[in-house]
Amino acid sequence: MKFSMTEHGFETATQYGTLSISSNDEHGFRPYQLLVSAVAVCSGGVMKKVLEKMRMPAEDIQIDVKEVHRNPDVADRVERIHLHFTIKGAGIDEAKMPRIMELTAKNCSMVQSVKDSIDIRETYEVIR
Repeated sequence: MKFSMTEHGFETATQYGTLSISSNDEHGFRPYQLLVSAVAVCSGGVMKKVLEKMRMPAEDIQIDVKEVHRNPDVADRVERIHLHFTIKGAGIDEAKMPRIMELTAKNCSMVQSVKDSIDIRETYEVIR
């Protein structure tokens, strides 16, 4: 990836279009939003694969970022992210969900990359 400075931040060209990044959300994605998005979507993708391997495919997975706690005293560092997963699927065994959550966190490269500096809280509900 190559980032080029703009009047309000930076841009990079991707195969899906231009990604604009700025500290001002009127001009692009804010860096912390991209960090949170990477953690959330990586987790969701891993969860989908884990459910498929356990022969309990999800019809839908929604991820709600319930909380992003940033520390204003330390450069607005992201210190906590709470992700809430809503998993829809008729064949999902709720008794297996704790193991699925464990495997999701263990196999998500983004969670593993930040787990020692950001508290990642993951909750879930299953809808049939």
